[in-house]
Amino acid sequence: MKKFIPEEERLYTGAEIEIKADSTIKNQGQLKTALENTLRPDPNKKFLGMYPGLYYYYKVQDSTPGFLNKWLYKQIGEEPVYQSDVEPYQVEQILLNRLENTGFFYSTASSEFTESENKPEASVKYTVNVPTPYKMETYQLDSLPQPIYSDMQSSVATSKLTPGMRFDLSNMKLERERIDNDLKKKGYYNFNPGFLIFETDTNQYDNKRFDLFLKLKKEVPTKGIIPYKISKVNIYPNNDVQTDSTKMDTVRFQNKNYLQNGTFFKPKYLDPFVTLEEGAYYNPETSRNTARRLSTIGAYKFVNIQYRVKDSSATDSLGILEADIFLSPLNKRAIRAELQAVTKSNNFAGPHLALTFSNRNLFKGGETLNITANAGYEFQAGGGSNSTGRTSLDLGLKTELIFPRVISPFKIDDDFFEYSIPKTKTSIGVNYLNRSKLYTLLSGTALFGYSWRANRYVTHDINPISINYTRLSDTTEEFETILEENPFLQRSFDQEFISGLTYSFTYNGMVDTQDTHQFYLNATLDVAGNSISLLGQTEEAGEPKTFLGLEYAQYAKADIDGRYHFNFGKEQTIATRLFAGYGYAYGNSDVLPYVKQYFSGGPYSVRAFQIRSLGPGTYDGGDTGDSFFDQTGNIRLEANVEYRFPLFSYLKGAVFADAGNIWNSKANEALDGQGKFSSNFISELGMGAGVGVRVDIQGFVLRFDLAAPFHDPSLPEGERFDFQADNPVFNFAIGYPF
Repeated sequence: MKKFIPEEERLYTGAEIEIKADSTIKNQGQLKTALENTLRPDPNKKFLGMYPGLYYYYKVQDSTPGFLNKWLYKQIGEEPVYQSDVEPYQVEQILLNRLENTGFFYSTASSEFTESENKPEASVKYTVNVPTPYKMETYQLDSLPQPIYSDMQSSVATSKLTPGMRFDLSNMKLERERIDNDLKKKGYYNFNPGFLIFETDTNQYDNKRFDLFLKLKKEVPTKGIIPYKISKVNIYPNNDVQTDSTKMDTVRFQNKNYLQNGTFFKPKYLDPFVTLEEGAYYNPETSRNTARRLSTIGAYKFVNIQYRVKDSSATDSLGILEADIFLSPLNKRAIRAELQAVTKSNNFAGPHLALTFSNRNLFKGGETLNITANAGYEFQAGGGSNSTGRTSLDLGLKTELIFPRVISPFKIDDDFFEYSIPKTKTSIGVNYLNRSKLYTLLSGTALFGYSWRANRYVTHDINPISINYTRLSDTTEEFETILEENPFLQRSFDQEFISGLTYSFTYNGMVDTQDTHQFYLNATLDVAGNSISLLGQTEEAGEPKTFLGLEYAQYAKADIDGRYHFNFGKEQTIATRLFAGYGYAYGNSDVLPYVKQYFSGGPYSVRAFQIRSLGPGTYDGGDTGDSFFDQTGNIRLEANVEYRFPLFSYLKGAVFADAGNIWNSKANEALDGQGKFSSNFISELGMGAGVGVRVDIQGFVLRFDLAAPFHDPSLPEGERFDFQADNPVFNFAIGYPF
């Protein structure tokens, strides 16, 4: 690196701070950290004693730097920081300013450069002499006019500024903002934290103590220190800037004015979403809550709440506002064609082409009708499995009707749902699945349930009615042989009727996209057959019960999916995931229905193994070498880790490792005793690693992953650890895997 640095310059390697205190300073480490954060400029970054960013800066200065050097400079390059770039006097003044802002008045600062004898490098040392800080004795509110004095008194009484605290300007700024927030909630629409000023008095003390007073600045306008009430709430359900609002029909409902031509949205259905009330004091939280609730209906593109001050009605103690809620609807009808990632109840995941017709605000109550037709074709190449070359044709039609309110045989008070009003979801669908050389599966589904956002992060989904009917047909001789040799699999297909309840809890911290640490948790419970068992009939003793001539399933199944993302650097992320699932068959069932069993392997699972080709346990495919449909289980465990980083523009890269498998809690004789869960499950995990490329265009992601196994549980013990880099599996998918 020496040869690149100009002769008259030295590379700046950083600074250190030494604190010399008159007395013991509490939290000296925090003070030192705060002072270090003010140091400027930052030195060039080092890695293992080297300066990679600086190196590529110098390389691109060549007349022919080359493509690789240019690309690496764009990713990690840094311009050099020399000794001449450092202004110690300016830094000293910043240090003193920071010390004064934290109560250490009359501090002094000095600096000194240290130059290396054998390297063209230099560092600087700052020394600060810190006296005893000033501490607060009392905090009180100065005399103010009513009613703001009483409202501020209650806020000051709950302050975190307590006697004995060190003078701290940043805490005082936070206190002003806190009081401003409290006052806004009490109706002070025109108040501003800049109206407040702190004053200190040290005359009463001689030991560096002070009294703190909070007061209003001079010449604060009257309208800024009075609360405001809402006199009218005007709602425009079909807002259009080109429409003259004076010519609209006005309907009075629940003390609100609904202005629209005709009836675009029925007031009785829209009213529960509006929490603003006439006669109530202005409160920004109520305003935000109303805007959020209205935006969840699904019929509106924009929600705009505006307030108008009625100056003619204002007094010295009260102001008047009118609230206008402008709602701009989405297009009533829309057709959308998209390439999407679909995961069905049988864990069949892959890209599908879908065509969706939507009709919003169908019955003038915010209802949304979605009719979706989809077609999918999937196959996975590579890996050397006997399932290579198998294909699946998937055709489906689904109708979904969503009501932005609770539809229930008993009344539920909408006030209970403070954050958002639940949606009622109903759907019915039919699906045709053809697996080449094996069978055709026709299935029908019906669902009735609710989705409710409890807060910004938590969502509850409960479906008290969930029905699934499946019928196996067009089975080939090959598949019939598989069923004859595997009664366990045969039983899973016999259960044609599934009726039960599902519940899902989701905590999604990923919505805070700027957070360094992000968490996600989804827990799902699926219980079937309990209520229908009361109506079931048994034709012969020992035979399974049936309903409408169909054998029905009884089981309980629970999943937990936890994820953690660590975001750092320039769009770099370490993403991790843990998944655990268990299904228990009972009563009318001795095995889970085939569509409810777990599979492992594929683009959303352990990517070094093909879809459904991993497990159960150490199962190796048996003598026939065809394990494609035997490899299911009622227990699933998986763990994934992935490092994601930008390449250039919309192209992202990834390096990942996956581990997981499935097992059965009961032995399946058709699998030669293999596949049963035991205490040795860790040694039976399938493990793989690989690299990937993602095309990420504004959140729409095309993902290409290439992975190879390095621990294959189907191999004999002692031979399982073998990185099969020459036998990779290629995965294509839509969206990130976790």
